[in-house]
Amino acid sequence: MRVRVKKRILDRYERSDDGRVCIDVAARRVEDLYEDFDKTAPYHRKDLDADLADYLGDCVREIGGVDFLIRFTLERPLSEDLVRRIRSSVKGFFLYRCELEQASVRKMLRASLGMLVAGILLLALSLWLPGRFEFTGDGNAFPGRILVEGITIASWVAIWESLVRLLLSWPPQIRRIRMYGRIAAAPVLVRHHEGGG
Repeated sequence: MRVRVKKRILDRYERSDDGRVCIDVAARRVEDLYEDFDKTAPYHRKDLDADLADYLGDCVREIGGVDFLIRFTLERPLSEDLVRRIRSSVKGFFLYRCELEQASVRKMLRASLGMLVAGILLLALSLWLPGRFEFTGDGNAFPGRILVEGITIASWVAIWESLVRLLLSWPPQIRRIRMYGRIAAAPVLVRHHEGGG
């Protein structure tokens, strides 16, 4: 069943002569591929349009591990210099996203490790405290027990939170890093409509 669904998805895409899946992007002009908040920046330094970046990511997720290329179709032919800039900007944009995601993973790992160490230290403290103080036999035992129970709960919460972050946050981030790397490494073709002026 899953193989048939995957085949139906892949049948929606054209294939290049070498068998790669073609992720097609059509635009009227090159400016439509980029965010226009910085009109003076050259194309290789501009951010790609957010919808375009999301579309490329969605397509790569959809096709899975199949080899692909990105094919831009514009209304007019472009100079070879502009084609190189488009290729460079696509690669640079997704390498930058990859670096941001890697930095986020490192930050998450540091935070998780910090919480894990704090949880283990609190757990050790909750095991050490009852042996250092007598919590039985007089009226002062109740606050001490509350303190130890509170530290024990805090330690398990910290340990649990660090493990949840690792198990739930890390895998999607690693998948995004791989996806951005694949998009950055993909061949980029630029062509124009045959009937375009």
